[in-house]
Amino acid sequence: MRKGIHPKDYRFVVFKDMSNNEMFLTKSTAPTSETVKFEDGNEYPLIKVEISNTSHPFYTGKMKLVDTAGRVDKYLSKYKKHAEKKK
Repeated sequence: MRKGIHPKDYRFVVFKDMSNNEMFLTKSTAPTSETVKFEDGNEYPLIKVEISNTSHPFYTGKMKLVDTAGRVDKYLSKYKKHAEKKK
C-alpha cells in the first residue's frame, strides 16, 4: 500500500439503517453533524444509510422492496396512462 494516503482521524460512529432502524457501531472518518445515544449508553456521531447488511436481500435471503423516497409510486403514477394504452 502507498504511504500517506489513508486518513488518520478515525473515530467511533453509529450507522443507522433507515429501512429497519438497525444500528451498528464501527470506526469511520465520514463527517456528520448528528449524534445518537447508542445501546452502551455513550453518545456517538450518527450516519444514516438507506440499506445495510441487515436489510439487503443478498444478506437476508428475503426479497424486499425498499422504497424510502416513494420512487416506485412516482414511477407508476408517471407511466400509468402509458400502461393503460397498452392494455
